[in-house]
Amino acid sequence: MKTAAPRFHLAIPVDDLSAAEAFYAGVLQCRIGRADADWIDFDFGGHQLTVHRTEPPARPEAASPVDGARVGVPHFGLVLAWAEWEALVRRLESCRVRFELEPTIRFRGGPGEQATAFLRDPAGNLLEFKAFRDPARLFARAAAAPE
Repeated sequence: MKTAAPRFHLAIPVDDLSAAEAFYAGVLQCRIGRADADWIDFDFGGHQLTVHRTEPPARPEAASPVDGARVGVPHFGLVLAWAEWEALVRRLESCRVRFELEPTIRFRGGPGEQATAFLRDPAGNLLEFKAFRDPARLFARAAAAPE
């Protein structure tokens, strides 16, 4: 018997369930799973994302330099096919979502060439959506520098 591929479960804080539902189900088009008065499960690319109503969370403002940009951490998101990423960016733009880091292509010409975009949900959680030019290179390392 073959077992299903592992799925991740991520629980994040939100201060407004209605705004979270409008964003995840409406803007990102995630299917809603189970729900209660204080939490909602979403199908986030086949993974279980649960938003829990909490007091407004404190947000550490950590960032890491990546390819000339300051990338906020922590963040989470999905790796999409290139055409899916382009369609998502168009939908986000049509919904007038403000990008934390504008959609861009990173590591052009390298083994990890990728399209990426960062945005925040209504509660301030940072999301990244990306696509690799060559999906088989998801975990590829940069070529070693010649000596």
